[in-house]
Amino acid sequence: MLKNTLRRWWDLRLQIAMLGIALSGAWLIRETQGQALFEVYGWVSRPFQVNASEQEQLLNARTKELQDRLTELQAQNQKLQQLLGYVATQKTKGIAAPIIGRSADHWWQQVTLGRGSKDGIRKGFIVMGPGGLVGRIINVTPNTSVVVLISDPTSRVGVAISRSRHMGFLRGKGDKAKNRAVMEFFDNVPNVKPGDMVSTSSFSQLYPAGLPVGRVESLDMNKSPAPEAIIEFSASINSLEWVVVYAHEEPSEIALPQNAPSKINSAQNQSSQEEGGEEKR
Repeated sequence: MLKNTLRRWWDLRLQIAMLGIALSGAWLIRETQGQALFEVYGWVSRPFQVNASEQEQLLNARTKELQDRLTELQAQNQKLQQLLGYVATQKTKGIAAPIIGRSADHWWQQVTLGRGSKDGIRKGFIVMGPGGLVGRIINVTPNTSVVVLISDPTSRVGVAISRSRHMGFLRGKGDKAKNRAVMEFFDNVPNVKPGDMVSTSSFSQLYPAGLPVGRVESLDMNKSPAPEAIIEFSASINSLEWVVVYAHEEPSEIALPQNAPSKINSAQNQSSQEEGGEEKR
């Protein structure tokens, strides 16, 4: 009987001990596995969590992007308003065209417009920007057209001093003189001074007379074979975004003034009297 009592006591103690061990193990497993699972969850979900600082940075970046876009749209709107204001002052109806292409290597030579023959544009049409003359159309496709700029080094434009009507021709200087060109006079002693306005002349073949070109910035009266002036363009050719294209029919002949120096006449003839370099393109 004592033996049976001791066995039952020992079995009870053993069961209690085993239960304690099981409970302790379960508690330890729960604690360690819970911590491990939490760490694994945090590691996996961390890339998808955004704290307050990161969220604020994202909002600030988005706000800055929208502000930059608004500034760009306002600048484009201002340029369009200037262009529309210029168009409103013209008697002839023009075709507004955006500039869609401009090579860094030929920045001062050519631009491509997003309008073409489908819009009524033809080769030889003149191109104006806010302020004055920009160039002329030399190539046309159904949806685009190419403009040779008056700043192109091969460009030759017949011009005159608006105040005194003394004439000469304008040749571009490319990137050597940004937004400027050289006017070579026909007279050896022209009546000209800094600030005088320059426009296309009546003997110009590729452009109609009276188009604003620029103003006299400086003079070199000792230049040979004839005096020269640096002309600052009226239109900001460097930052063109929109232009207006006007129809123009080229006359068959050009009438040079009687007092044009022979060397200048020769230069004019070699370049088809005005802009032969571009016509060879």
